[in-house]
Amino acid sequence: MSNLPFWLLLLVFAAAAAVVWVAGIQLSKSTDVLDDRWRIGSAFGGLIVLAVATNLPEIAITVSAAMSGNLEVAVGNILGGIALQTVVLVILDLFGKRGHGVRPVTYRAASLVLVLEAVVVVAVLAVVMAGSQLPGDLVVARLTPDVVLIAALWLAGLFLVQRAGKHLPWHENGTSPGASEHRPGHRRAKPQHPHHAMSTRAVVAIFAVSALATLGAGVVLERVGDAIADEIGLSGVLFGATVLALATALPEISTGLQAIRQGDDNLAMSDIFGGNAFLPVLFLVATLISGKAVLPQANGADIYLTALAALLTLVYVVGLIFRPAKRVAGMGVDSLTVLVLYAAGVAGLFAVAG
Repeated sequence: MSNLPFWLLLLVFAAAAAVVWVAGIQLSKSTDVLDDRWRIGSAFGGLIVLAVATNLPEIAITVSAAMSGNLEVAVGNILGGIALQTVVLVILDLFGKRGHGVRPVTYRAASLVLVLEAVVVVAVLAVVMAGSQLPGDLVVARLTPDVVLIAALWLAGLFLVQRAGKHLPWHENGTSPGASEHRPGHRRAKPQHPHHAMSTRAVVAIFAVSALATLGAGVVLERVGDAIADEIGLSGVLFGATVLALATALPEISTGLQAIRQGDDNLAMSDIFGGNAFLPVLFLVATLISGKAVLPQANGADIYLTALAALLTLVYVVGLIFRPAKRVAGMGVDSLTVLVLYAAGVAGLFAVAG
C-alpha cells in the first residue's frame, strides 16, 4: 500500500469507508428482521448480535493489526473508537429527531438499565487502565489476567442488564416517567423496511454478505490508513483515534439514526453503550493472536483516550439521571458538554502524542 500515490490511497480509503457505511445499513436491517423472527432481543441475543455486527470493522482491524504485529493501531483504534462512538450519541441527538418541542435523547431514553450499561463501560475501561500497568511478560496460555477480567466483566454486565430488564426494585421498574417505553435489547416496533418481506434465508444471506464486505473493508481501512498516516506524518495512535475511528463508527451512526427514527431511543443508546463495552474484549482476541500482552504496551496517549472515554460516558450517565429537557444548539446540554470535552480531548491528544 505504501507504494501507491497519496491521491489513490485517499480514494481507496473513501471507497472502503463507503462500503462500511452501506454494509452497516444492511447489517442493521437484517439484524432487525432476525431479531424479530428469532426472538433474540435479550441482552444475550440482540445486544450481542448488534454489538458484533456494528463492530465488525473494529474486529477486522484488530485481527489484521494483531497478525501483522502492528498492535499500536489496534490499541489506538479500540480505545479511540470508544471515545468517538460515545460522541456518536451527539450526532444521534442532533440529527435523529428534530422539530419544535422535541426533547433531548437522554430525556426520551432515560432508564436505570441504560445507566447500568454505561457503568459497565466505565468498569471495563478501569480494568484497561489497570492492565496497562501490568508487566509485559505475564502471559499464560496466550492470555493475560487483564483481558480475561475484561471479558468476564462484559459477560457479567450482560447478565446484569438482562436481569435489570426483567425487574428492578424502583418506581416503574427503573424507567423514568415520560420516557419512551422500552424493554432493554428489544425494538419497540416491527421492521418496516423491505427486508421484512424477504424470506429468512434471504435475510441471513444479506447479513453474511454484508458481514464479509464489512470485514474486508475493515482490513483495507487498516492497511490504507496506516499508509496514509505515514504519508502525512501522523502517528498510529492519532490516526487510529480520529480518522480511522470515525470511519469504523459509520455502522453505529447508521444503526442509531434508524433506531431513533423508529422511536427506539433506548435501543439507540443501548447499542452505543453495548458496543463500547464489547470493544475492549477485542484485546483478548489480539492477545490470543499475537501471543503478547497487549495492554502493557499501551502508551500515554492510549491511557489518555481511555480516561477520555470514561469521562464522556459519565457525562451521559449524569444526563440520564437528571434528564435535561431543553436543547442548546439543537442538542441536549449533556451532548453539548460531550462535544466540547471531546474537542478539547483531541486537542490534548495531539499534545500528548506529539
